[in-house]
Amino acid sequence: MIGIVNYGAGNIFSLTAALQRIGVEYGMINQVSDFDRYDRIIIPGVGHAGAAMQKLRETGLVEDVLQLEKPVLGICVGMQLLTAYSEEGNADLLNIFPLKTLHFDQRVQLKVPHIGWNRVCAENECPLFQDIPDNTYFYFVHSYFIEYSGQYTGAVCEYGLPFSAVIQKGNFYGVQFHPEKSGKYGEQLLLNFAII
Repeated sequence: MIGIVNYGAGNIFSLTAALQRIGVEYGMINQVSDFDRYDRIIIPGVGHAGAAMQKLRETGLVEDVLQLEKPVLGICVGMQLLTAYSEEGNADLLNIFPLKTLHFDQRVQLKVPHIGWNRVCAENECPLFQDIPDNTYFYFVHSYFIEYSGQYTGAVCEYGLPFSAVIQKGNFYGVQFHPEKSGKYGEQLLLNFAII
């Protein structure tokens, strides 16, 4: 069963609708004791990374997230929270991944934000991509990206520059795109996470 960290900065409705479509049971994590009820955790997120980190701190759940040993998936801003620092709000984040979240502006000549479907290429045998063809398109909506790292990248995307569309480290995973809005392969990715 998947627990969704409910900290007021998440894309809860579209995510829960996707989990219902694929038949994966879920519930909400509102307090520390709720973590014990689930064997997998999702940290959703939309909006401003600095503000989202502040909301997460206000829940009192940060230390427990850092100590999780069960699989954890951050989605969009939820993924960015797993990094060390974001230029959005000049914010220190969870620092599970020693990476920075950077703004596309001044770094690419393309339209910002990056909105729409883009190809993703899996790397480092990322288990989230089981039964998903290489170069599958996923749906993105973001102005900030996670710097590419050969060590921590689970999949790469190109938008004026290569960036980490997926990161992985131990039991922690993050996806910059929205699997819940990415059709059948987005749903497959969520199914894969449910059995990691």
